[in-house]
Amino acid sequence: MPETKTVLEKLDEFHWCLPVGYKPGMKVPGIIFTEEKLLEMLLHDQALEQVANVAMLPGIVKASLAMPDIHWGYGFPIGEVAATRVDNGVISPGGVGFDINCGVRLLRTNLTVEEIKPVLEPLMNQLFALVPTGVGSSSNIKLNYDQMKQIMTQGADWGVQNHYGWNEDLKFLEEKGELSWADPDKVSNEAVKRGKDQLGTLGSGNHFLEVQIVDEIEDEKAAEKMGIFNGQITVLIHTGSRGFGHQIATDYIAAMGKALQKYGIDLPDRQLACTPVESTEGKNYFGAMAAAANFAFANRQLITHWTREAFEKIFKKKAEQMGIKIVYDVAHNMAKIEEHEVEGEKMKLCVHRKGAVRAFPPGHPDLPEEYKEVGQPVPVPGDMGRYSYLLKGGYSAMSQSFGTTCHGAGRQKSRSQAKREVKYEDLIRELAEKGIVIRASSRGTVVEEAPIAYKDVRDVVDVAHGSGISPKVARMKPIGILKG
Repeated sequence: MPETKTVLEKLDEFHWCLPVGYKPGMKVPGIIFTEEKLLEMLLHDQALEQVANVAMLPGIVKASLAMPDIHWGYGFPIGEVAATRVDNGVISPGGVGFDINCGVRLLRTNLTVEEIKPVLEPLMNQLFALVPTGVGSSSNIKLNYDQMKQIMTQGADWGVQNHYGWNEDLKFLEEKGELSWADPDKVSNEAVKRGKDQLGTLGSGNHFLEVQIVDEIEDEKAAEKMGIFNGQITVLIHTGSRGFGHQIATDYIAAMGKALQKYGIDLPDRQLACTPVESTEGKNYFGAMAAAANFAFANRQLITHWTREAFEKIFKKKAEQMGIKIVYDVAHNMAKIEEHEVEGEKMKLCVHRKGAVRAFPPGHPDLPEEYKEVGQPVPVPGDMGRYSYLLKGGYSAMSQSFGTTCHGAGRQKSRSQAKREVKYEDLIRELAEKGIVIRASSRGTVVEEAPIAYKDVRDVVDVAHGSGISPKVARMKPIGILKG
C-alpha cells in the first residue's frame, strides 16, 4: 500500500482526496477538509487509514468525510461524517462514539467583562459547588427506573417540566432536545444503573463549563440575530450522556460484532462493527442511542439551570434580568435519518456524525425562526488557554458535508503525552497570567487538557470558514474554567 501522502490529491485550498484505489474494498473516496499545516499533523497518526476503512462500509454514499479537526478514534476517526443508505446500508455504533450526544451548549448573557471581573473568583467557586464534576461524579438527583424512562423519551423537556429551565429553552436545541424514536426497552439494566445517579453532572476528560468574553465579531448581522455583542459574557457547556451512553455503546458494539457473520459483512477493522440500518440489531441500537441522546440533552439542561442559579447567587439578580439564554445546543456524537440529495437523487440516509456537528444553512426548515435568515449557530470549543468560536451553517454545507462541520480543535497529543510534558503548577501559572481562573476536581484532568494537547482551533475554523461549510460569526476567550 502506498504512503498516504503520496496518493492524496489536492482538490483545492481546503479539500484533499484519498482515492478509491488507496485500499482494496473502498466504495467511495475519502474527502478531507484541511489545509497544509493541519494535514502535516494529521499524517502522524492513523486517522486517514480509518477514513479509508470507513469508505468500505456497506451502503456508504458520496465519500468518507473528514472534518478539519479529525484525529484517531475507535473504529471511526473523531471528526468523521459517513452517510449510508437506509435501504441497503449499515449503522455503526463506532460511527457515533461511546459518549453518545456529547455536545456543546452556548449561553449568552447581557453582562459585560467590566461587571464580571470583580466577582469572577466567587462565581467560579459557586459553579464548582453547584455542578458536580470529575470521574464517576454523581448528582444529588437520584432517579428511579420510571424517571429514567421519562428522561430517555422526553430529553431536555423533562428538565423543563421539572423546573430546570424555561419553555423557550427547547426552541434553541437541536431537535428541540428530544429524539422521538428513543426506545427505553432497548437499553440494558446495566446502562440504567450507570446513568441513574449521573444526571446533571459534567464528568471528566475534555468536558468543561467555561465562562467567556466575546472579543471579536466576524459577522455583525448573524451576531445580532444570535444576541452576541463585543465584550459580552457567554458560557459554554460541554458534556454528554456520561456512563449511561458509554454502556449503551459498549453493549451494541458487542452485539453487532457477533452479528457480522449473520449479515455477511466483512470489515477491515472489527471496531467498525455494524448491521443493516433496518435489521433488528440496527433498529434496537438506533432506539437505544436516541435514549442516551435524550439523557445528554437533559444533562445539559440541568447544568444550564445550575449555571443560572450560580449567576443569580453572585449577582443577586434573576437569570431573566441578566439575559441568560441559550444561543444553541448541538450534538457531536450522533446518527440520524435525514434526506439528502446525492448526485441529483434524493436519498434517505443514516448520517453518522462522530466528533462532527450539524450545521444547517439559512432557510432550513429545522431551524427556529430566529435563525432562518442567517443559518444554524455552531459553537466550536477550542482549548482552555486560547479561544472558542461561534460559526453558522453555510449555504454549501448540505452539498459538501451533509450539513456538517467541525466540533472542536481536535487533539494533537494524547492524554498520557500531555501528562509527561506539562507540569500542573506551570500550567496554572500560565492560565493565571492570562487572567483565567480554573476550578477542577483533579490535577490530572487539568494537565491532560493543557492547550498544547490541542490543535489551534483558529486553524480548524479557518478551514470550515474557507470551505464554506460554516462561516465565522464571533470569537470568545475564556476567563473562567470548570473542569472535571
